[in-house]
Amino acid sequence: MLEVKNMLDKLETMILSSLQMIFDEFGWAGVFGLMIFENATGITPSEIILAFAGWMLIERHDIAPTFILLAGLYAGLGSAIGASITYWVARIGGRPIIEKFTKVFRIDMNMINKAEDQMHKWGSGLVLIGRVIPGVRTLISIPAGLVRIPFPKFFIATFIGAYIWCTLLIGAGYALGHEWMLVSDFIKTHLPLVLSLGVLGISAYLIYQYRAYLPSLAWIYTRTNKNRLDDRS
Repeated sequence: MLEVKNMLDKLETMILSSLQMIFDEFGWAGVFGLMIFENATGITPSEIILAFAGWMLIERHDIAPTFILLAGLYAGLGSAIGASITYWVARIGGRPIIEKFTKVFRIDMNMINKAEDQMHKWGSGLVLIGRVIPGVRTLISIPAGLVRIPFPKFFIATFIGAYIWCTLLIGAGYALGHEWMLVSDFIKTHLPLVLSLGVLGISAYLIYQYRAYLPSLAWIYTRTNKNRLDDRS
């Protein structure tokens, strides 16, 4: 447990140090650029970027909290531009390139297919809702591009959803202020519990999804053990 906490401490220090360098050098232009990259790739965690920006660029400089609304514009516009890159990749490349993408990043293509069906039904409204749902935010651009939602509608819906998401996280970072590190320590201290709950949740999901195969698996397991006993005797 101590080793895990030390590893997380080093990772957190590296991430926060990198963000601090970017924010010191570029300010909100750095946030803008990071959000383009995050929404185009899904690699960097927006939760950390935006919450840290709310703390370091607003709270630590004693800027009025009303600036949070303007800060959301910087981050929201960067998010919309980054998401547009994914949108156009899906729209121009079509299903062949998305299938390659899902294999590389181990994303269930069935999830994309279901989202595509819903996109036909709900259009840009689904994009707006998806932009404020963790885990869905960066992926929602793919089915939007596949069904060829008109780009102006996509961009506007993406920007509105991203603005809401970004403003809330920046505001949370501002509100937490110096409590940021206390929250970080709490997460790392209780990481084993979080991981255990995650494993239990995944196990329950797999059992539910493949419950129809459980009797067959049990039969195979029983027969295999019986054959081993017969061979020994």
